[in-house]
Amino acid sequence: MAKRIQLIRDELSRVDGLAPEAGLAKHHKMAANPFVFLRGSAQLFYADLASGVLSLPKTMEELPLTTIMGDCHTSNFGFLSEEGSHGDSVIFAPNDFDDACIGHAGWDLARFCTSLVLCADYAQGLVAGRYTSESDITGKETMDAADLRPALEAFLTAYLEVCQAGIDSPNNRMCILSDFKKSHVLHKRYLKAKQRASGGQEFELKSSLAKEVAIDQTPLRFRDRPERFERLKQKSYQQMEYIFAPYMDDKVLDIVSRLNAGTGSVNMERYYLLVGPEGYQGKQDLSLCHIVEVKQQRHAAPLYHFPDLSPVNRLNPAHLTVTCQQRMQRRPDLVLDEVEWKQAHWLVRSRHHARVGIDPEHITFGKRASKGGFIQYAATCGQALALAHCRGDRRSVQFEKAVNSILPKVSADLIETCLAYAEVVKQDWAILNDLVNH
Repeated sequence: MAKRIQLIRDELSRVDGLAPEAGLAKHHKMAANPFVFLRGSAQLFYADLASGVLSLPKTMEELPLTTIMGDCHTSNFGFLSEEGSHGDSVIFAPNDFDDACIGHAGWDLARFCTSLVLCADYAQGLVAGRYTSESDITGKETMDAADLRPALEAFLTAYLEVCQAGIDSPNNRMCILSDFKKSHVLHKRYLKAKQRASGGQEFELKSSLAKEVAIDQTPLRFRDRPERFERLKQKSYQQMEYIFAPYMDDKVLDIVSRLNAGTGSVNMERYYLLVGPEGYQGKQDLSLCHIVEVKQQRHAAPLYHFPDLSPVNRLNPAHLTVTCQQRMQRRPDLVLDEVEWKQAHWLVRSRHHARVGIDPEHITFGKRASKGGFIQYAATCGQALALAHCRGDRRSVQFEKAVNSILPKVSADLIETCLAYAEVVKQDWAILNDLVNH
């Protein structure tokens, strides 16, 4: 136990810069429940893979390396518009590439399966009063605990089916997930995304742009929200505008520092740039405007413990993220780049108007969730992840063939491994609680 405590302290300190006892906001956030702990501690997952605490079926290493998410879990999928803020095609796909790299597909599969277990545990813990939620779940039906194993199986089966389809038709890897019927657990979230896209009914109310920007004002500027945004001093503003304007697709209209964003990277510096026509005339030009995020990027979580998998992983952290995102998406953001500034690497990317995320409550509570929706969601993520992995090599179907040969033989063992590892994460979460409340 003493060694485990020290490992947790060392890994969190290495990435976050402070030990859990120091009171960092990120660590207090991670102490809320084991699911959030998993989200914020990807480096510990890879430390356990390297040490053998987490040991995946050996034959999974025979899969060809591909582009992976690196931090694959249930809340790193969601709705977004292709080509960033420039596209109107709303799809369901992976939405976080901060830890993306060239790696083993099995890492993404195992991390997602573990997150499914902890997502179900979170729902059960809310009902039992072990955890708390910011969402109002009063009186809502809950997923059946017996749906967990079928969900794990559905995730892996759907992943396999996409790979099998790619063998028959290689262009299958360019498919997207963009049709969610009324019976699907994601139907309401899909409608929200469609309505928030440019031209949608709620674009001026609920889009990322409308939430962050005072759209009734001219000239346009970010809202005054001290808990979320910090205004820059004139010298800093001018410097940022000079450095980053070449990477924008239009005029920089306003810049703010974004406070307390994310979970795994909540302590990383980031800025929002409002971009639009220089001669902005009013709401008739609003659809021409969008937000670009500039975020300090650190090394992908897998690379500290697995530094030599691929020469591609030697790219600087922001460049690697851009490269992997471009490969994993069918139509990547049109504003997606990397910049070296202040002796650090910065990722430049669009903030999608229609971005709609998925919290555990969305797939574990409600009528659809209580009628197999959790299983539905797992299968949908299996499809989306397989498409992203298969796009890592667009010249052949070697990856798909290897998955078709290996995954059916190891799925049962993988599920048991992830069920057991979820218990390790719960114990680690309890340790973190002791540390932050010491």
